[in-house]
Amino acid sequence: MRNKIKELRKASGYRQEDLATALGVSRQTIIAIENDKYNPTLELAMKLARYLNTTVEQLFILEE
Repeated sequence: MRNKIKELRKASGYRQEDLATALGVSRQTIIAIENDKYNPTLELAMKLARYLNTTVEQLFILEE
């Protein structure tokens, strides 16, 4: 599964640390998600989408 977190985060002017603090996770978690090394829980995915003002479906791309 790929995601658009990095590009949406940068477009919104947030640093990885800003996003991590707002969501209550570590910066390393944000890095791992952005680099497709870790798939977040549904709860975290929904929080990410809400914080980045988008939907989960637009934020994450399921590759078949």
